[in-house]
Amino acid sequence: MSEKIVSTMEAVIPRPVEKVWAVVTDLDRWQWRGDLEGLERTGPDTFTEYAKGGFATRFTVTCRQEGEKWAFELENANMSGEWTGEFRPVPEGTRVVFTERLTPKKRWMKFLAKGYLRRQQAQYLADLHRELENT
Repeated sequence: MSEKIVSTMEAVIPRPVEKVWAVVTDLDRWQWRGDLEGLERTGPDTFTEYAKGGFATRFTVTCRQEGEKWAFELENANMSGEWTGEFRPVPEGTRVVFTERLTPKKRWMKFLAKGYLRRQQAQYLADLHRELENT
């Protein structure tokens, strides 16, 4: 099964790109994320996120263009794929574009994956907005 599920979410955040970049890429300050119970650095370009309930997803950074683009490959027991975050300064603040391309490992999951991704991305953006309002 090689069919990728793609989900993209765009938003304008009323903060400078440097501030948005700093929050998104700071792996030591993950607590603003409502979907996580932990994050462990496993190498200079690798880390594991633990969702609420302990479900682990492993990440390998594939691109880090300061203030512009952050990308990584990801894998867990249910799926594998890529995540890309693009950051652009705009008069209102920062335009972010977050894209996930995932391949479910179980055939039945492909029917649920798109909705799951949209909910995850919406929560991530809401958490990011809240964190940036407090900093």
